[in-house]
Amino acid sequence: MHEIKCPKCGEVFQVDESGYAAILAQVRDAEFHRELHERAVQLSREKDDALKLATTKAEMEKAQSLVELQQENERLKNQLSALGKDKDLEKAQSAAHYVQQIEQLKAQVAVNEKDKQIAVIAAVDAQKETLAQKEQIIMQLENRLKENEKDSLLKEQNLKESFNAQLKAKDAAIDFYKDLKTKMSTKMVGETLEQHCEIEFNRLRMTAFPYAYFEKDNDAKTGSKGDYIFRDKTEDGVEFLSIMFEMKNEMDTTATKHKNEDFFKELDKDRNEKGCEYAVLVSLLENNSELYNSGIVDVSYRYPKMYVIRPQFFIPLITLLRNASLNSAQYRRQALELRNQNIDITNFEKKLSDFQEKFGRNYQFASDRFNKAIEEIDKTIDHLQKTKEALLASDNNLRLANNKAQDLTIKHLTHNNPTMKQKFAELADKDEW
Repeated sequence: MHEIKCPKCGEVFQVDESGYAAILAQVRDAEFHRELHERAVQLSREKDDALKLATTKAEMEKAQSLVELQQENERLKNQLSALGKDKDLEKAQSAAHYVQQIEQLKAQVAVNEKDKQIAVIAAVDAQKETLAQKEQIIMQLENRLKENEKDSLLKEQNLKESFNAQLKAKDAAIDFYKDLKTKMSTKMVGETLEQHCEIEFNRLRMTAFPYAYFEKDNDAKTGSKGDYIFRDKTEDGVEFLSIMFEMKNEMDTTATKHKNEDFFKELDKDRNEKGCEYAVLVSLLENNSELYNSGIVDVSYRYPKMYVIRPQFFIPLITLLRNASLNSAQYRRQALELRNQNIDITNFEKKLSDFQEKFGRNYQFASDRFNKAIEEIDKTIDHLQKTKEALLASDNNLRLANNKAQDLTIKHLTHNNPTMKQKFAELADKDEW
């Protein structure tokens, strides 16, 4: 594309390659020179005809010098008048031709400018549309996050209410287990502590933990092993919770009394070796401790994600950890989806930025071409302006010559010429006679 600047109004127009070539062809002076040549030939023919006519008249009226002089005078006047008219006509034709060229240039540039504006408007509209889509996606994500936060708060509140209800229901059983512990020998209701926990879990396995794994830890390759490993997963097979259980009954130990803290280090080691997230000690040790008898005890200040519970909190603790981990898994999945959406938005922004950069580079290249074309057209216009000035100067000279020819009279011709005055006087007398 090229830009053309009108020398009169200063308006800038844009034309394509073909339009620019057509304009260059139109402003070339070959046609102008051809028209001048044809006009010069025509003037030469008219001059020859005039000369032939004058020669014929001179041969027929040799004796009549005054008539010949008058005819010659008239012939000169006619030639000057004809030449002046021809110059006026030629000037008018040239001016009309230039005006027509300028109008064509303006029309072509207006069309190209309109096309460019349409393209720019379309690009801006496309960019606005993509930005609006991006903002809409962001608003949807924000709304989804708000909804998730509300659901999380509601679930947390329901979970707390459920847990409080379970605690109230179990408060009555705490005294029973305290009493039961003092009456136990080597059995707990005919079963060991491990068997008790396993039976309690199997009662709820199919209803509360349909996809869970709960089995004894029989892998002693590392030199030690826990008692039970619990693992739970989602319907699509993604594991979201794992617990290493250690069961300790005071009646299973020797005469030396142990504390719960004596088993924390070994439990943490087994948990790490088996790749479990949580470690739980189900203990009947320190049966008189108000700390351990009060409920679920979090000992994460010693080892991360480690708890000590009495047997009655075995199922409630699994439920709490499972619900918390399940919600966390949902949040992680949602966060992954949001991250993927953010990646899509980032890729879209990169593509948009790349398009803008390439469009700007092409526009700069076209602008440089336009500027070069404008310079060439300015040179051509300057040349035409000089030609116009030369024609106007020639017209002025012809006007002066015509004025001088109009002022040419017999009185001027015979001024300070006695001989010619006498001849004219004699001719005048003959005519009167």
